[in-house]
Amino acid sequence: MLDILTQVNILKRPSLLVRAARHGIEGYNRTVHLRRLLKSDVLPGQGQAIVKLMELETVIDAQRIAKRAEYTVAHHIEVLVALMCEANTLKSANAHRKRALEITH
Repeated sequence: MLDILTQVNILKRPSLLVRAARHGIEGYNRTVHLRRLLKSDVLPGQGQAIVKLMELETVIDAQRIAKRAEYTVAHHIEVLVALMCEANTLKSANAHRKRALEITH
């Protein structure tokens, strides 16, 4: 089984959606956006957030592909922004931990 960051990295979506999501990264507010997207007052850790966002994004992408009436591009982009930001935060935290371990050894 692939780790969650690898799963995010191999995710293939239309380039227009990805480019639009990249523009939203700067305005991402974890507390506000993640609570709303996951419909929860309790914020999960980055790993758990990524898993939940991946599940949500998979459903949304299936709606896109099926051309379902409930699909909205804006919501899809919001979820992709959150997914990208959470993955970037987790990557940074992992890199920081790795450097800290190298220093102590």
